[in-house]
Amino acid sequence: MFRTDPSIYDGRFANNGWLQELPRPLTKVTWDNVAVVSPNSARQLTGESDNGGAVKGREHYVPVVAITNPQGQSIEAPLWIMPGQPDGVITVHLGYGRRLAGKVGSGEIGMGAQNEIVGFDAYKIRTSFAPWFIPGVQVRRVTGDHLLATTQLHFNLEDPKFSTEERDVVRSQTLEQFLHGEAHEDEKHAHPSLYPDYPYSNQDENTPNYAWGMAIDLNNCIGCNACTVACQSENNIPIVGKREVVRSREMHWIRVDTYFSGFDPNHPEGINFMPVPCMHCENAPCEPVCPVHATVHSAEGLNDMVYNRCVGTKYCSNNCPYKVRRFNFFLYQDWNTPTYQLMRNPDVSVRSRGVMEKCTYCVQRIQNAKIQAELEDRKVRDGEIVTACQAVCPTEAIVFGDVNDPNSRVSKLKRSERNYSLLGELNTRPRTTYLSQLKNPNPEIKA
Repeated sequence: MFRTDPSIYDGRFANNGWLQELPRPLTKVTWDNVAVVSPNSARQLTGESDNGGAVKGREHYVPVVAITNPQGQSIEAPLWIMPGQPDGVITVHLGYGRRLAGKVGSGEIGMGAQNEIVGFDAYKIRTSFAPWFIPGVQVRRVTGDHLLATTQLHFNLEDPKFSTEERDVVRSQTLEQFLHGEAHEDEKHAHPSLYPDYPYSNQDENTPNYAWGMAIDLNNCIGCNACTVACQSENNIPIVGKREVVRSREMHWIRVDTYFSGFDPNHPEGINFMPVPCMHCENAPCEPVCPVHATVHSAEGLNDMVYNRCVGTKYCSNNCPYKVRRFNFFLYQDWNTPTYQLMRNPDVSVRSRGVMEKCTYCVQRIQNAKIQAELEDRKVRDGEIVTACQAVCPTEAIVFGDVNDPNSRVSKLKRSERNYSLLGELNTRPRTTYLSQLKNPNPEIKA
């Protein structure tokens, strides 16, 4: 089966570094395309049923197969095992293997090795009389392995003592369970804290006092990754290249985690997507460990980053249970090329090496709306501030606003019975909460 790539399409966007480094919705592979097969098919081809491959240090290698069409044309492609893929079917994505696609698309920038082509050219075995599928191809294992940069296990929320399901990271329930009120115990009772609550309520009627928050509806998220690219564009986030992604050093401020449900990898029950930005915790674990007070709590509930103070200890990243902080290990930004200077958002600072950064709820947009409201002698209206991830979301899964306003849309969502906090048992009291996925399967239809 031939498919256009979820990011670079048919190859026309191959020279866009943002899209090359964007993890694909299901495979989470970057800077490459793969031959997708089922666990059963992989076992027949290589004797392996998972994507572990050979591990050399921190680098992960996967098997390589040769795919030959009935006309005798052949390509070599890295093998990727995908739950839910039909047995006996190989899916390859178009748009890669280009040699004259600019510095990024041809591998001169980002690949980490000179003259290394980005991906393989699936067009070589594609024919005009069968452009989307070829029956009867021959597949065989070839010598050697291929290095893949995949983010599937980066910033994993799984605890060594507990599985992801036991930590209740992503929640999904049927309509019947929801109507019968099968709520989670940790959402019914508030966790005590040694610290007093900050008075975000208005102390002076003439002075607006806001408390910003976000609600993400997992029922709406389709895993398209548009929020990741929008955030990267809005906040001047650099690409780091394939070799740095292999080392878990990608810089995205919001990631979209993918979870497969069920016990049989060949027949998963479903897929869940979870966007994970900074949670902006009330009891933020990152704040008390910073020795230079670079990560601080604002009077409006934001977990701010003061870049000029940061000395790169990375204590905050180590103490963050959500793993949403990114560190500039190298000077990824190009300070000299005029084109890049014109490309960047002038409202957001450009960070250098040795600085920790993360989601800010698009604080520049918050400040712009507050300034305009102050000039007009009024409060910021609900819906007036739209974060970059919220603006681009095609399904409106992300909602941002003032949780101090009981009539705001985000407040109404947070009062929903489906609303829950990610890792709420840690008592971090995150400002970003989630609405569980709600399913309504027909019991008469067997999967």
